[in-house]
Amino acid sequence: MRVLSTFLAAAAVAAASTVAVAPAQAATCYGYVGLTFDDGPSNAHTPALLNALRQNGLRATMFNEGQYAAAYPAQVRAQVSAGMWVGNHSYTHPHLTQQSQAQVDSEISRTQQAIAAAGGGTPRLFRPPYGETNGTVQAVEAKYGLRQIIWDVDSGDWNNASVDAIVQANARLTNGQIILMHEWPGNTLAAIPRIAQTLASRGLCAGMISPQTGRAVAPG
Repeated sequence: MRVLSTFLAAAAVAAASTVAVAPAQAATCYGYVGLTFDDGPSNAHTPALLNALRQNGLRATMFNEGQYAAAYPAQVRAQVSAGMWVGNHSYTHPHLTQQSQAQVDSEISRTQQAIAAAGGGTPRLFRPPYGETNGTVQAVEAKYGLRQIIWDVDSGDWNNASVDAIVQANARLTNGQIILMHEWPGNTLAAIPRIAQTLASRGLCAGMISPQTGRAVAPG
Protein backbone atom coordinates (compact mmCIF):
# COMPACT_ATOMS: atom_id res chain seq x y z
CA MET A 1 0.00 0.00 0.00
CA ARG A 2 2.85 2.34 0.88
CA VAL A 3 4.43 1.67 -2.52
CA LEU A 4 1.17 2.51 -4.24
CA SER A 5 0.83 5.71 -2.23
CA THR A 6 4.38 6.71 -3.10
CA PHE A 7 3.72 5.99 -6.79
CA LEU A 8 0.52 8.05 -6.77
CA ALA A 9 2.24 10.93 -5.02
CA ALA A 10 5.06 10.89 -7.55
CA ALA A 11 2.56 10.78 -10.39
CA ALA A 12 0.72 13.75 -8.93
CA VAL A 13 3.94 15.74 -8.70
CA ALA A 14 4.83 14.84 -12.27
CA ALA A 15 1.37 15.89 -13.49
CA ALA A 16 1.58 19.16 -11.61
CA SER A 17 5.00 19.81 -13.10
CA THR A 18 3.68 19.15 -16.58
CA VAL A 19 0.81 21.55 -16.10
CA ALA A 20 3.14 24.21 -14.73
CA VAL A 21 5.70 23.90 -17.52
CA ALA A 22 3.36 23.67 -20.52
CA PRO A 23 2.17 27.31 -20.55
CA ALA A 24 5.77 28.56 -20.34
CA GLN A 25 6.66 26.58 -23.44
CA ALA A 26 3.77 27.99 -25.48
CA ALA A 27 5.14 31.17 -27.03
CA THR A 28 2.80 34.12 -27.38
CA CYS A 29 3.64 36.07 -30.52
CA TYR A 30 2.91 39.79 -30.39
CA GLY A 31 4.87 40.31 -33.60
CA TYR A 32 7.08 38.59 -36.16
CA VAL A 33 10.59 39.25 -37.41
CA GLY A 34 12.49 37.86 -40.36
CA LEU A 35 15.75 36.09 -39.58
CA THR A 36 17.79 35.70 -42.76
CA PHE A 37 21.04 33.88 -43.49
CA ASP A 38 22.97 34.52 -46.70
CA ASP A 39 25.64 32.68 -48.69
CA GLY A 40 24.72 29.02 -48.13
CA PRO A 41 24.36 26.20 -48.33
CA SER A 42 27.48 24.23 -47.45
CA ASN A 43 28.45 20.98 -45.80
CA ALA A 44 30.71 22.94 -43.47
CA HIS A 45 28.16 25.31 -41.93
CA THR A 46 24.56 24.49 -42.86
CA PRO A 47 24.04 21.37 -40.66
CA ALA A 48 25.19 23.08 -37.44
CA LEU A 49 23.15 26.21 -38.18
CA LEU A 50 20.01 24.20 -38.88
CA ASN A 51 20.49 22.19 -35.68
CA ALA A 52 20.87 25.38 -33.63
CA LEU A 53 17.80 26.97 -35.17
CA ARG A 54 15.69 23.84 -34.64
CA GLN A 55 16.85 23.37 -31.05
CA ASN A 56 15.87 26.95 -30.26
CA GLY A 57 12.52 26.90 -32.05
CA LEU A 58 13.52 29.37 -34.74
CA ARG A 59 12.71 29.42 -38.44
CA ALA A 60 14.53 31.56 -40.97
CA THR A 61 14.88 32.44 -44.62
CA MET A 62 18.03 31.06 -46.22
CA PHE A 63 19.21 33.15 -49.15
CA ASN A 64 21.20 30.59 -51.11
CA GLU A 65 23.72 31.13 -53.85
CA GLY A 66 22.95 29.05 -56.92
CA GLN A 67 26.47 27.70 -57.22
CA TYR A 68 26.25 26.24 -53.73
CA ALA A 69 22.70 24.95 -54.15
CA ALA A 70 23.95 23.04 -57.19
CA ALA A 71 27.00 21.74 -55.32
CA TYR A 72 25.20 20.79 -52.09
CA PRO A 73 21.62 19.81 -52.99
CA ALA A 74 21.26 17.66 -49.87
CA GLN A 75 21.74 20.76 -47.73
CA VAL A 76 19.00 22.60 -49.61
CA ARG A 77 16.68 19.70 -48.84
CA ALA A 78 17.84 19.80 -45.22
CA GLN A 79 16.92 23.48 -45.02
CA VAL A 80 13.40 22.72 -46.19
CA SER A 81 13.09 19.69 -43.91
CA ALA A 82 14.11 21.87 -40.96
CA GLY A 83 11.22 24.24 -41.71
CA MET A 84 13.24 27.01 -43.30
CA TRP A 85 12.31 29.06 -46.35
CA VAL A 86 14.69 29.25 -49.30
CA GLY A 87 15.40 32.43 -51.27
CA ASN A 88 17.56 33.38 -54.26
CA HIS A 89 20.88 35.19 -53.62
CA SER A 90 22.26 35.09 -57.20
CA TYR A 91 24.47 32.36 -58.63
CA THR A 92 28.01 33.67 -57.99
CA HIS A 93 27.42 36.70 -55.69
CA PRO A 94 28.61 39.40 -58.13
CA HIS A 95 27.98 43.14 -58.05
CA LEU A 96 24.81 42.96 -60.12
CA THR A 97 24.62 46.71 -60.65
CA GLN A 98 27.80 46.47 -62.72
CA GLN A 99 26.39 43.77 -64.99
CA SER A 100 24.31 43.78 -68.16
CA GLN A 101 20.68 42.75 -68.12
CA ALA A 102 21.60 39.43 -69.75
CA GLN A 103 24.18 38.75 -67.04
CA VAL A 104 21.73 39.64 -64.27
CA ASP A 105 19.14 37.39 -65.89
CA SER A 106 21.61 34.51 -65.96
CA GLU A 107 22.53 34.99 -62.29
CA ILE A 108 18.92 34.97 -61.17
CA SER A 109 17.46 32.36 -63.53
CA ARG A 110 20.23 29.82 -62.97
CA THR A 111 19.75 30.13 -59.22
CA GLN A 112 16.01 29.62 -59.54
CA GLN A 113 16.73 26.45 -61.47
CA ALA A 114 19.46 25.20 -59.13
CA ILE A 115 17.36 25.63 -56.01
CA ALA A 116 14.32 23.99 -57.59
CA ALA A 117 16.43 21.09 -58.88
CA ALA A 118 17.86 20.60 -55.39
CA GLY A 119 14.41 20.29 -53.84
CA GLY A 120 14.11 23.79 -52.43
CA GLY A 121 11.06 24.77 -54.44
CA THR A 122 10.90 27.81 -56.71
CA PRO A 123 12.05 30.86 -54.72
CA ARG A 124 9.76 33.86 -54.47
CA LEU A 125 12.24 36.08 -52.64
CA PHE A 126 15.47 37.56 -53.95
CA ARG A 127 18.26 39.28 -52.05
CA PRO A 128 20.75 41.10 -54.28
CA PRO A 129 24.37 40.57 -53.23
CA TYR A 130 25.65 43.40 -51.03
CA GLY A 131 22.11 44.83 -51.07
CA GLU A 132 23.00 46.54 -54.36
CA THR A 133 20.11 47.10 -56.75
CA ASN A 134 19.00 49.23 -59.68
CA GLY A 135 16.31 49.32 -62.34
CA THR A 136 17.90 46.52 -64.36
CA VAL A 137 18.06 44.20 -61.35
CA GLN A 138 14.50 45.01 -60.39
CA ALA A 139 13.23 44.38 -63.93
CA VAL A 140 14.76 40.91 -63.95
CA GLU A 141 13.40 40.19 -60.48
CA ALA A 142 9.93 41.11 -61.72
CA LYS A 143 10.35 38.83 -64.75
CA TYR A 144 10.78 35.86 -62.42
CA GLY A 145 8.09 36.93 -59.96
CA LEU A 146 10.59 37.66 -57.21
CA ARG A 147 10.17 40.09 -54.34
CA GLN A 148 13.38 41.98 -53.55
CA ILE A 149 14.37 41.68 -49.89
CA ILE A 150 17.05 43.91 -48.40
CA TRP A 151 17.10 44.28 -44.57
CA ASP A 152 16.19 46.66 -41.76
CA VAL A 153 19.03 45.68 -39.42
CA ASP A 154 22.54 44.54 -40.33
CA SER A 155 23.99 42.19 -37.72
CA GLY A 156 27.52 43.00 -38.89
CA ASP A 157 28.43 39.32 -38.62
CA TRP A 158 30.19 39.52 -41.99
CA ASN A 159 32.52 42.10 -40.45
CA ASN A 160 33.58 40.01 -37.42
CA ALA A 161 30.84 41.29 -35.10
CA SER A 162 31.00 39.73 -31.65
CA VAL A 163 28.36 37.39 -30.30
CA ASP A 164 27.11 40.21 -28.05
CA ALA A 165 26.87 42.61 -31.00
CA ILE A 166 24.92 40.09 -33.08
CA VAL A 167 22.49 39.47 -30.21
CA GLN A 168 22.10 43.22 -29.66
CA ALA A 169 21.38 43.75 -33.36
CA ASN A 170 18.57 41.20 -33.17
CA ALA A 171 17.26 42.96 -30.07
CA ARG A 172 16.67 46.09 -32.19
CA LEU A 173 14.18 44.32 -34.44
CA THR A 174 10.56 45.40 -34.31
CA ASN A 175 7.44 43.77 -35.75
CA GLY A 176 7.77 43.06 -39.46
CA GLN A 177 11.47 43.86 -39.68
CA ILE A 178 14.25 41.77 -41.22
CA ILE A 179 17.84 41.19 -40.11
CA LEU A 180 20.86 40.29 -42.22
CA MET A 181 22.99 37.40 -41.01
CA HIS A 182 25.20 34.83 -42.74
CA GLU A 183 25.66 31.08 -42.55
CA TRP A 184 29.40 31.01 -42.10
CA PRO A 185 30.44 33.18 -39.09
CA GLY A 186 31.09 31.17 -35.94
CA ASN A 187 29.80 34.01 -33.78
CA THR A 188 26.43 33.89 -35.54
CA LEU A 189 26.05 30.21 -34.72
CA ALA A 190 27.03 30.88 -31.11
CA ALA A 191 24.49 33.71 -30.87
CA ILE A 192 21.46 31.61 -31.86
CA PRO A 193 20.34 30.54 -28.34
CA ARG A 194 20.55 34.11 -27.05
CA ILE A 195 18.77 35.46 -30.13
CA ALA A 196 15.89 33.08 -29.38
CA GLN A 197 15.80 34.16 -25.73
CA THR A 198 15.92 37.85 -26.63
CA LEU A 199 13.07 37.60 -29.12
CA ALA A 200 10.93 35.54 -26.75
CA SER A 201 11.44 38.04 -23.94
CA ARG A 202 10.00 40.73 -26.21
CA GLY A 203 7.07 38.64 -27.43
CA LEU A 204 8.50 38.37 -30.94
CA CYS A 205 8.56 35.19 -33.01
CA ALA A 206 10.59 34.26 -36.06
CA GLY A 207 8.27 34.51 -39.03
CA MET A 208 8.28 34.13 -42.79
CA ILE A 209 8.88 36.97 -45.21
CA SER A 210 5.78 37.73 -47.24
CA PRO A 211 6.34 37.71 -51.03
CA GLN A 212 3.48 40.21 -51.23
CA THR A 213 4.75 42.83 -48.80
CA GLY A 214 8.39 41.95 -48.18
CA ARG A 215 7.77 42.09 -44.44
CA ALA A 216 7.94 39.41 -41.75
CA VAL A 217 4.58 37.82 -40.97
CA ALA A 218 3.16 34.78 -39.23
CA PRO A 219 4.18 31.53 -40.96
CA GLY A 220 1.49 30.49 -43.39
